[in-house]
Amino acid sequence: MFTGIVERAGEVVGREETPEGLRLRVAADGLDDLHHGQSIAVSGVCLTAEAFGERDADDRSWFSVFLAAETVAKTYLDDLREGDAVNIERALAADGRFDGHVVQGHVDTTAEITAIEQVGEDWRFTFSIPEGFGKYVVDKGSVALDGISLTVAEKREDEFDVAIIPTTYELTNLAGKDAGDPVHVEVDVVAKYVEEMLAGYAESLLDAPAPSADD
Repeated sequence: MFTGIVERAGEVVGREETPEGLRLRVAADGLDDLHHGQSIAVSGVCLTAEAFGERDADDRSWFSVFLAAETVAKTYLDDLREGDAVNIERALAADGRFDGHVVQGHVDTTAEITAIEQVGEDWRFTFSIPEGFGKYVVDKGSVALDGISLTVAEKREDEFDVAIIPTTYELTNLAGKDAGDPVHVEVDVVAKYVEEMLAGYAESLLDAPAPSADD
């Protein structure tokens, strides 16, 4: 499980396409405790570290992950090239501080950045609402965008805004994003659970026998 509190942005330093999927190598500062099989979120996508190293040519730690065909099809990671920035978050430790919100790293869809505006020291990003996902986006609700836990500042019919503080802008890949770029979207899993439970409750009411005249 993740919290959407991105640790840092890393750099794609290698990619290898195979018949089974895609392998990416990512380098970043400060990732000195990785191990084989560790879960790691790359721009919001939960992946498994299959190899790692303490230092690369630029004195950074690195790790490699493999993306199966389904992950490639559902995300934009296949579009990444060497030099592109990605957000990195390691899974939450059992004794860690829980900030952000519950993020699984299971990307639901992608959205497009439709506008970026600097407002004082902050930034206002506008995103499209993918078809079928508007019901999960609510004012002041949580959403994970490229793995970043963010709060919906304003929702409209087909777009929503989030406010980005300077720290988030500087520590994540948002600093390199432009209008038209894609982002991974993971809606609040709590909303999906509530939807499923209510659907089951409604179905049980429809299946219940009608009351008789004696009831």
